[in-house]
Amino acid sequence: MNKKKTSLMVAAMLAVSAITFSGCSAGTAADNSASVSESAQGSQKANADVKLSDARNTPAVRAAKMVGPAVVGITNKAVVRDWFNNPVETQGVGSGVIFREDGYIVTNNHVVSGAKEIIVSLSDGRSLKGKLIGADELTDLAVVKVDGKDLPTAKFGDSDQIVVGEPAIAIGNPMGLEFRGSVTSGVVSAVNRTLDISDKLVKLIQTDAAINPGNSGGALVNADGEVIGINSAKLAASGVEGMGFAIPTNTVQNIIDEIMNKGYVARPYLGVSVFDPQTAGRYGYQLNIDKGVYIFQLTLNGPCGKAGLQRGDIILKVNDEEVNSVSDLRAKVAAHKVGDTVKVTFDRNGASRNVDVVLEEMPQDNH
Repeated sequence: MNKKKTSLMVAAMLAVSAITFSGCSAGTAADNSASVSESAQGSQKANADVKLSDARNTPAVRAAKMVGPAVVGITNKAVVRDWFNNPVETQGVGSGVIFREDGYIVTNNHVVSGAKEIIVSLSDGRSLKGKLIGADELTDLAVVKVDGKDLPTAKFGDSDQIVVGEPAIAIGNPMGLEFRGSVTSGVVSAVNRTLDISDKLVKLIQTDAAINPGNSGGALVNADGEVIGINSAKLAASGVEGMGFAIPTNTVQNIIDEIMNKGYVARPYLGVSVFDPQTAGRYGYQLNIDKGVYIFQLTLNGPCGKAGLQRGDIILKVNDEEVNSVSDLRAKVAAHKVGDTVKVTFDRNGASRNVDVVLEEMPQDNH
């Protein structure tokens, strides 16, 4: 892929040259919310009462009826600085999915990041103030709460059971609230698709259902009307069409549980910052190693520091599995839990050594 031809559709915290998060649709979203007229809402209600033949009652129709009411619009009002350092209010719109009838909503982290104020637009036309419960930058997920009861909710399916080729329906608010509740359909193009985003390996569902700016945080639904993913990103490059990505619901539910319990996601860490030749080159360094990752910074009272590792050591293996890149090391550590003990094989001055390291919880300012 020619990265020079890659066009970012919308700014996002974790965007890379070939990947754009479907993001917030910027502009006058709050003003445009008024353009969703009462007649449009009445039309939606009328459509719900239409008698359909079996041929017309497609998976997309059923998914829209079952999940559509639980998909909301999220307006993020933030303050940025202009060229003269004056505060300027900006806003963008994304999507979210109600998963508890008392007002808990899952969305993308980049939809609510930096928000001064969050406004949630329900499918029945109401707008409620939202409160950020917690967010996780690594998985790009966040939980927002509104004051409400008996709200429509979506049912989460088992994303481990989805198969390539089955129907996939995306529901969200592409380009802003004036297009709220838009439904697009396609198929599951791939499962467990691994993308390397800022040296962080993220496993996603790939779909050709259209995902556009504003769809972020919306639902990817199967033919049974179950949410199987939270829409998050798409490839936006010249000549590339129909490559969208969603966070699997099994991952979503685990992250939701941690955010609801702690307000954040607890992750294990080694307490080291490492380079491989590629990442070193990005910072203008030349790293001449054939294998492993080089420790260029170490927290003395962190897990590796306590186990005796030093700056300049080269980590070769974790639990006897080779580690040759930053993303390799992160993936190996992420596969464990806080408190687990891992065997780290490292090179110091040409001699290979082994040491047991007890993984600790990553400090929040390191996320």
